[in-house]
Amino acid sequence: MSIAVPEKREMHVIYSKADRVFRGIVTAGALTSLVILGLIGAFLFARGAQVFSETGLKFITGSNWTAGSEDGVIPNDFSIGPMLVGTIVVSLIALIIAVPMSIGGALFLEFYAPQRIKRFLVALLDLAAAIPSLIFGLWGVQIFTSFGERWSYFLSDRLGFIPIFESLSGIFGRSPFVAGCVLASLVMPITTSVAREVYSRTPRELIDTCYALGGSKWGAIRTVVLPFGRSGVVGGAMLGLGRALGETVAVYLVLNLTFRYSFKILESEGGNVASLIATKFGEATEAELKALVAAGFVLFLLTLVVNMIASSIVTRTTRSV
Repeated sequence: MSIAVPEKREMHVIYSKADRVFRGIVTAGALTSLVILGLIGAFLFARGAQVFSETGLKFITGSNWTAGSEDGVIPNDFSIGPMLVGTIVVSLIALIIAVPMSIGGALFLEFYAPQRIKRFLVALLDLAAAIPSLIFGLWGVQIFTSFGERWSYFLSDRLGFIPIFESLSGIFGRSPFVAGCVLASLVMPITTSVAREVYSRTPRELIDTCYALGGSKWGAIRTVVLPFGRSGVVGGAMLGLGRALGETVAVYLVLNLTFRYSFKILESEGGNVASLIATKFGEATEAELKALVAAGFVLFLLTLVVNMIASSIVTRTTRSV
């Protein structure tokens, strides 16, 4: 006796008018964001194209910033190599300080804090994540300058034999390490907020299963919560990194701009691309203005690449969980 195979049925989704309107609004919003982002990139590239064509790769690798004279006797020489390195170094210092503290804070809020305290701290954390970077930068400079100076002295005294912690000047108040501490205070609220939100979505049945097998709270966190929230923590950290890459005020107030490659994080010198633009923009000549716009385009590309890498890491991590 043969069994008849049922015919394949096609599923058709019928959207209501309200669904179609909402879908159109969301699609238009997403496309508008992409168009604006593309226009910003195109504008920066168009204004800086002359600098790229005249300077070439030296604009990224060189270590000199000289605005030439109008009569051409002193030629223009623009390059942002040290500022680009400084941007990456200061941002990495901020992440190294902020991410472990953000993970610890998120775990405390979600699994250890009493409910009354938790509600208050979560509201305070969300508010802190929305504070403009200008306010955070000014506050961080006032608070962390003396704090970072003491830790800089400690690191130089105990770890000065390591090249990156070596300090020849003995002046620790305006260094990449201090700037990294300030940026860490800026990055921490948004990273903690994202991490806590991800940890709160851990399936409760997995945690209860760990308890049923005799595991402790820390055992459940280590074996269930941390692997589940790995992608969210990476995403939050990269979101904070993107914010740190473009920070201007904090680095401008802490670091002395010097166009020299240096990986000594305790020396009183450095800078980043954003603070370079803020410092030079007000008195820039026409040629220097084009070079600053070109520097902004390089920073734009750097931030875009970081976000793409973060998206790739989050996608890969989500699939592996």
